[in-house]
Amino acid sequence: MNFVARKVGGWLSRYLSIENKSARIGTPTNIEALRQCVRPGDVVLVEGNTKFSTAIKYLTQSTWSHTTLYVGTITVDGQTYHEQLIEANVSKGIIHSDLSELAGYHVRICRPIGLTETEIQTLRDYAVSKLGGSYDLRNVFDLVRYFVPVLPFPASKRRELLAFGSGEPTQAICSTLVAEVFKQLRYPILPKINQHQHLSQRDHTLFTPRDFDVSPYFQVIKPTVELGFDFHTFEWVNKPT
Repeated sequence: MNFVARKVGGWLSRYLSIENKSARIGTPTNIEALRQCVRPGDVVLVEGNTKFSTAIKYLTQSTWSHTTLYVGTITVDGQTYHEQLIEANVSKGIIHSDLSELAGYHVRICRPIGLTETEIQTLRDYAVSKLGGSYDLRNVFDLVRYFVPVLPFPASKRRELLAFGSGEPTQAICSTLVAEVFKQLRYPILPKINQHQHLSQRDHTLFTPRDFDVSPYFQVIKPTVELGFDFHTFEWVNKPT
């Protein structure tokens, strides 16, 4: 990507990172409940509230706009960090971030089933190895089409609209980063199934945040339910009619 393209891409990434709090539709997850339930290897989906997030939710017809991988305790450059997520951030590239940064956001835990401790460690090690990579700015350029007044994209084409990017090993978008991590174990997300019921893997660049939610191979973990939700304890402000 040439200098001008990088400058424009950088400006677009900053513009698309502007928050729009009215874009949220879900209930913020209790961060302490999340902390008690999440495990290394879990995919944590986030309902973002930026212009970028709105575009992703529109194109995928989904609540979820961002994908992260929870890795727990990691050591980077000799320093130890606890309760860490690894993610591809549109303005910062591939980074690790603290779980507490999800406070106030609507999130969902999607847990891969049947992984051994060794396999989970493989996921964590590979994800950590990707730190420092850049966000694929071609992704940002393609999202510009969302802001151009055109006819709505048919549902059958939305996945292709997100299957953009340079394909360079040091660049990624949020969902393709996490899909690439699981590809190391050949763990299924949404594999292709032909008429003979034979399975084949999709290219990791074709995955979107919602795919982890609808995948039959990930268990949805809702912290409120996991920690013993009881509606009898609710105290309503408005009286029953």
